[in-house]
Amino acid sequence: MLSGKEASSARKKFVELVHGAGGSLMQEFIKDVIINHLERRKVDGGIGLDELDDGASIPLGSYDIVFTIDSHTVEPLFFPGGDIGKLAVCGTVNDLAVMGAEPIALASSITVAEGFEIARLEQIVKSMNEACKEAGVSVICGDTKVMPRGSLSDVVVTTAGIGLVKRGMLITDSGLRPGDVIVISGSIGNHGAAILSLREGLEFETSIASDVAPLNKMISEALKVGGVTAMKDPTRGGVAMALNELASKSGVSLWIEEEKVPVKDEVKALCEVLGIDVYELTCEGRVVMGVRPDKAEEVLEVLRKHPYGREAEIVGEARKERPGYVFLRTVIGGTRVLNPPLGEPVPRIC
Repeated sequence: MLSGKEASSARKKFVELVHGAGGSLMQEFIKDVIINHLERRKVDGGIGLDELDDGASIPLGSYDIVFTIDSHTVEPLFFPGGDIGKLAVCGTVNDLAVMGAEPIALASSITVAEGFEIARLEQIVKSMNEACKEAGVSVICGDTKVMPRGSLSDVVVTTAGIGLVKRGMLITDSGLRPGDVIVISGSIGNHGAAILSLREGLEFETSIASDVAPLNKMISEALKVGGVTAMKDPTRGGVAMALNELASKSGVSLWIEEEKVPVKDEVKALCEVLGIDVYELTCEGRVVMGVRPDKAEEVLEVLRKHPYGREAEIVGEARKERPGYVFLRTVIGGTRVLNPPLGEPVPRIC
């Protein structure tokens, strides 16, 4: 077994699964190996690579064009609540929506292994189309590749998307201010728990289904209320990573009340059985939102009227002291630091 020092040295030489798992090690990997070797250019006033936000922006007239891209390698491809096709569309739509943009169109690239069943591929594409219809967008261009048998595991779906937001209305990770309240739109960890329960062969009294869903229409209603200062969809790395990114980029601390964070009983049970922190589990249909306190209750009411926001809760607040930290007030009355995870508890979760 490698020592900690040896493992760290090996990590600098070879790509590991943890480098794509959404935690702090992935952030370091992206900065050191990817971004450092790219010419970091952006249009004046836009968001680019250095911000590591959910997408980039290009100012154009009285609007900002928002652009994002993501690859999906979930295993298994089909799971309770969705499949890789639905996941790909929703992931891209939500990345646009949390930056305040209205999704306009998507592009798709599908890489499939030789020998993969055509009927299953058709099912994936049909699922993509259904998710597009719900979100009100379309796939308008794409690419398809077939890899030799054994060189790829099943299917990789990559989706890119563009959206529009009026100038001055762009939402970024760095927008939180002291006094803002933190809202989570629903129960956390459902997607990660659904994948894990399948892999581990665990059964519960009620089935655990992924929360994967397009959130753009729900988020649009919240934005109409006003007062939204920052948003993040807590995918890889879960709520823990999302909260830490918001705190770090905004220069505030976040104080979260554990008893207020919505978690389904079956998800809690799974985490207890497997020894996993629910805050690190991936969500694919939730948004973490910072809201000015005078608008918080109205935003919460709007979220709860939408099918994907019925479990929404105000879970904490932003403060100026100890910037960059996330503190969790536990149900037993203590307070602990909620650190960013090193990586997702399991690979190929999304």
